[in-house]
Amino acid sequence: MSNTTIQLSQEMKEKIASFGSKNETYEDILNRIYFLAVKEQLRRFLMSSEGCISIEEARKELNKEWPRSK
Repeated sequence: MSNTTIQLSQEMKEKIASFGSKNETYEDILNRIYFLAVKEQLRRFLMSSEGCISIEEARKELNKEWPRSK
């Protein structure tokens, strides 16, 4: 893997460093932050109620399509 250089303000460098411990590299810190962000995005996606309907609404739709015989 090749390395690259990115420019950061001193303030941002210090903020990133504050997430690390003495023996961690910036790459270690950023990898950890990245994976935490991915987990958080997945959690928000899975827990989102967007596009969902209530159980009551689902039952009404089910009864419309599959009415119970009497």
